Amino acid sequence: MRKQIVAGNWKMNKTLTEAQSLTSEIANMVEDEGPADVQVIISPPHPFIYAVQNLIPEIGKILLSAQNCHHEESGAFTGEVSALMLKSLGVQYVILGHSERREQFKETDQELAKKVDMALKNNLKVIFCCGEPLEVRESDQQNKYVTQQLTNSLFHLSKEDFKNIVIAYEPIWAIGTGKTASSDQAQEMHKTIREHIADKFGTSLAEDTSILYGGSCKPDNARELFSQKDVDGGLIGGASLKSRDFMDIIKSFA
Repeated sequence: MRKQIVAGNWKMNKTLTEAQSLTSEIANMVEDEGPADVQVIISPPHPFIYAVQNLIPEIGKILLSAQNCHHEESGAFTGEVSALMLKSLGVQYVILGHSERREQFKETDQELAKKVDMALKNNLKVIFCCGEPLEVRESDQQNKYVTQQLTNSLFHLSKEDFKNIVIAYEPIWAIGTGKTASSDQAQEMHKTIREHIADKFGTSLAEDTSILYGGSCKPDNARELFSQKDVDGGLIGGASLKSRDFMDIIKSFA
C-alpha cells in the first residue's frame, strides 16, 4: 500500500520567526485535523531546519525535508550543503531535480544521479522531481521527455534503493503560473511514470511508489487531483506558505 503524501516546499521564503510560526500552526492543525493515513512533509530553507525541527512532535505525523543537497560528501564547495549535514540535523527527505534547480542552476540528469546516490548513501529519502516545459507539452513529447529524466537519473539504482524514492511530477508550465494540469492530464502522466517504473523494476515496486503532483496544487483543485488513481498526493509550493491552505490540501484525501 503506497503512502499518500503532501509535502510543502517553502522555497526561498519566510524569516526565521515566520518559519517557526508557520511550523507551529501546521503542527497544531495536523494534530487536530490531519487524516491519519496522510504523511505530511515540510521543506523549509536550509538555515531554518534546526529551529523548526524542534517544533515538530516526535510522533512522525510531520517529517522534515531539505530542498537540495550537494553531490559530494564534503569539501571546498562554498555555500553548499551536504547530505551528511542534513542527516545530522534530523532531516528525513531531500527534494532533488526541482525544475527551478534544473532551469536556473542548470542541473543535469547526470548531476542529479550523483545527488540521488549521495542522499541515499546518507539514509535520506528522495523526492525526485520531473516534468516537461511548455514547448515539449505542445509538441506532444511529454511522455518521452519525462521518462527519459527518470531513466537518466534513477534507473541505475537497485530495487532496494528505489524503495526510498518518491516521484514528484511537476509540469513546468504550471509552476507559479496559475495554470494547472487537468486531473486527466495529471493522471495520464502519473500512469505513464508508474508503467515506466514497472518496466524497469517490476509491477510490485511500481505500485508501491508514491507519485506526487507538483504544479499549482491548491485547496480548490486538490481533491479532484488526489482522486485520480495514480496521483498519491502533492508537492505544494505557494499554498504551503499558508497554514490553512496547506491543511485544506492535506484534508483533500479525507
